[in-house]
Amino acid sequence: MNLRIARHTDDLEKIEDFYVNILGFERLGGFQNHNNYNGIFIGKPKLDWHFEFTQSDAKADHTFDQDDVTVLYSKTISEYNQFINRLLDNNISIITSKNPYWNKNGKMFLDPDGFRIVVSDLKVKG
Repeated sequence: MNLRIARHTDDLEKIEDFYVNILGFERLGGFQNHNNYNGIFIGKPKLDWHFEFTQSDAKADHTFDQDDVTVLYSKTISEYNQFINRLLDNNISIITSKNPYWNKNGKMFLDPDGFRIVVSDLKVKG
């Protein structure tokens, strides 16, 4: 089974820049004008999951709360430090999580649409 997490946005360019240039994912593909939707696929090659972001004439209506979080587990401490450094180098603030677990076990920040993401080193091997 494969997993796609699909989300509508008002700014594909800003989302692509954030997920590719700051978080280090890759643009895996995209599409134009599929029933008035444009979209991009972002992830890493050969993984069983990826993000899909779409944009249309309809304004994105995001409804979420402070406990709705995407968690990214780094495989190495070097990868974790690279994530954090890219965030800080791009003036992206680390924020306090409502759930104290993530304050102890990761760093939380917001993507351009205001969704919460945690980068954690809990799964670091070695």
